Amino acid sequence: MIDHSYSKTLLTVQNVCLSYDGKQILKDVNAVVKEIDRTCGKGQVVGFLGPSGIGKTQLFRIIAGLNKPTSGGVYLNGTDKAVRAGEVGVVAQSYPLLYHRTVLSNLMRAALQKEKNWHDASSKVIDYLDEFDLTDKRHLYPMQLSGGQRQRIAIIQQILCSDHFLLMDEPFSGLDMIMLEKTAEMIQKVANLDVANTIIIVTHDITSAASVSDHLWLMGRDRDANGTPIPGAHIVETYDLVERELCWEPGIITQPKFMEFVAEVKNRFRSL
Repeated sequence: MIDHSYSKTLLTVQNVCLSYDGKQILKDVNAVVKEIDRTCGKGQVVGFLGPSGIGKTQLFRIIAGLNKPTSGGVYLNGTDKAVRAGEVGVVAQSYPLLYHRTVLSNLMRAALQKEKNWHDASSKVIDYLDEFDLTDKRHLYPMQLSGGQRQRIAIIQQILCSDHFLLMDEPFSGLDMIMLEKTAEMIQKVANLDVANTIIIVTHDITSAASVSDHLWLMGRDRDANGTPIPGAHIVETYDLVERELCWEPGIITQPKFMEFVAEVKNRFRSL
């Protein structure tokens, strides 16, 4: 196993409950993301899994600061101040780009939300475009880009205006095998840009999530003695791929122990 340790708390989901029209949607959702200190790579990825309709979208929006829970809260960097909209970047499936603006204009608009100095903002934008091989696309409009290029621009946009936290909604949806691999590589690349970077991926694709994640959260509901779901979803299982030695190693996804792990998660998923 690669030497590692956990240090400061980056994100805390604490006793989050959500009710709507008298119906319990989320109940006592708890999760913690801690900074990982290690000799290879930086940052981390959390895969967030659960059946359709279980409440992933509601928790997604609460973590992003877009919706408020009925009780409990989400806190960043060990503070007791509830997360606010804009502190966590959100890459939706539709990609939040302004189609009447060029790539450069979209990114400058995002960068200037944090950088008050135009030169500093411009330098950051240029650096990210270069890092993601998109420098030659800077004067194009979003509709002139491929889907993969728009996804990369949307990710850069959200990194520029948020505080190291990024939520991605179904980034693997509808992709062929080649694009799945490229998207997985890109997610890990974004995480590794900074030790404080934390990417949370909401997805149904268990194999792809496991291939890029350090940890997995599985959302579900408890059941009563008759097997009937009890209202209010929460995180029923967490998986530490670091301790299981299932991440950070080249070719790990081809190894039997990785395939056995994916089968384990899929079996648990089916029981929810």
